[in-house]
Amino acid sequence: MGIMELPLVVGVDGSDGSILAVDWAVDEAARHNLPLRLVYGSLWEQYEGALPSLSLQRPSERVMAQHIVASAEERVRRLNPDVKVSVEVVAAEAASALLSEGDNASALVIGSRGRGELKGALLGSVGLAVAARAYCPVIVVRGDKAGLAGTHRRILLGAGDPDTSHEAVRFAFREAEARGCLLDVVRSWRVPAHDNADQPAPVEGPVRPEAQAADLVDTLVAEATDDHPAVRVNRVTVEGPARKVLVNRSAAADLVVVGVRRRSGHFGLQLGRVSHTLLHHAACPVAVVPQHV
Repeated sequence: MGIMELPLVVGVDGSDGSILAVDWAVDEAARHNLPLRLVYGSLWEQYEGALPSLSLQRPSERVMAQHIVASAEERVRRLNPDVKVSVEVVAAEAASALLSEGDNASALVIGSRGRGELKGALLGSVGLAVAARAYCPVIVVRGDKAGLAGTHRRILLGAGDPDTSHEAVRFAFREAEARGCLLDVVRSWRVPAHDNADQPAPVEGPVRPEAQAADLVDTLVAEATDDHPAVRVNRVTVEGPARKVLVNRSAAADLVVVGVRRRSGHFGLQLGRVSHTLLHHAACPVAVVPQHV
């Protein structure tokens, strides 16, 4: 059937970024046979009526919110009438509304910048807060036209440490299977500072970093490969910083998937350097998949 029966929740606010997110989410919902839930976080209940209206012609925040979700719903029905869609205006700040909705979502889909946020910003504050705190996968829809349109026919999985990657691996394999495309599993490695041509490692010494990286990739994907035999997997080990390697390779991908560790009871931002860099610089949508510990 799909990832889960829970809906795919999309944050909408009328911005260009949220329109891109809606368009991307329609295709994603159709791939996995999931319903869409369009959510607008608005604080109108807390301040509407507190101040006298400056103009009788100026629409209230509530009216605007309803218009935005209705327009987004109409857009979904026009793009794909077969996708089930519902809408909700939540009386809460945008990030809080989406985080709450994420408790009953297969994934959260958001744009890279929201209404009113600086156009020069690489990632808006709402997107960063949601990606760093949500307990379900979060897809930030960003990147160039080819990546947004899914024309590369390639999913990129950043192979992190085992304690942060199990759910990300499962997510990436499901995506590759649903799209019928190649899955690149990439692990970067670094030469230790003391290891150079003047001081070669002994023949009987420790396993070389590249071999360790290859072994880790094999271990990570072993179970998922058995569960998804139709998925074509390309195992890649590359020397260099993981964040730079993945940003570079995102230019040839339709989605980059990374895992993050979520500690129960920890309410601060929980994003590593790799996922943080991808959310700001990737050339395609980014899926941040939490691993609960």
